[in-house]
Amino acid sequence: MTSLATEPPLAAPTWMANPSQPSLRLPKGACDAHFHIFGPGSRFPYAADRKYTPTDAPKEALFALHKWLGIDHGVIVHTAQHGTDNSVTENALADTHGAYRGIALVSTDVSDAELKRLDAAGFRGARFHYMAHLGAGAPIGDVMTLGKRLADIGWHLQIHMAAERIAELTPAIKASPVPVVIDHMGRIDASLGLDQPAFAALLRLMDDRKIWMKVSGCDRATRQGPPYADAVPFARKLVAEFGDRCVWGTDWPHPNHQGPNPDDGGLVDLIADIAPTPAARQALLVDNPQRLYAFAPAKAPVGD
Repeated sequence: MTSLATEPPLAAPTWMANPSQPSLRLPKGACDAHFHIFGPGSRFPYAADRKYTPTDAPKEALFALHKWLGIDHGVIVHTAQHGTDNSVTENALADTHGAYRGIALVSTDVSDAELKRLDAAGFRGARFHYMAHLGAGAPIGDVMTLGKRLADIGWHLQIHMAAERIAELTPAIKASPVPVVIDHMGRIDASLGLDQPAFAALLRLMDDRKIWMKVSGCDRATRQGPPYADAVPFARKLVAEFGDRCVWGTDWPHPNHQGPNPDDGGLVDLIADIAPTPAARQALLVDNPQRLYAFAPAKAPVGD
């Protein structure tokens, strides 16, 4: 057994227990397309090779948050802190009866049987990281080879990449055999402005109609802090130019967050600036997620 002296450090909480009530009323069927569930570790152990031990952020807290915010559908993005054991996400999906979907973490040599099992549990995509703090990502060529098998079950790829890697990874991403969803606006640095090379590369990537964008992470892109006025223009431009291929997410419980803990109610209110018209919000929050994830009708999670 690993000694306590060598256990990864416990992270401080990065989510608000009592977020504000949003002023913006979300349309019926609204979706939070990016968030995570952590533990509880006593039931769903964290991965042995994790960089840190997260504060538990269980499904019950997530479901309560969505009820508070007025969100009917969700996409649980399995976290690296639980590794490729997707059990914690699978358990939460079972409570929602198809109203939520999952994004799995898998190895590139995952078996077809496991992919089919995860698909039956409600997963609809596989995520791969190209961020230094999450370790070396799988070779992008191997990921695209996996994509051929994902096509057989109707899944997509989700890519979480550092801004400085967008141009490097673009050729492989454009060759993907399945749709590709880009996390957190490509992790751009808002202080570098809309004309920065990384954002220009991201816009060129979005010219390919199989590429989708998560306009999440204003709280990560900002260098000014709340209310993230420096980051919102990037999200607004993406929605204005590619409004039929953008989805939105809170990124709750905001793992590895370096600034003040985000107020999820405040993040909802930013949608009014990101997607300024009712039609734009309907597409961003309802129509686009439904096309991408094919949710079942929403009803309250039953718990277990």
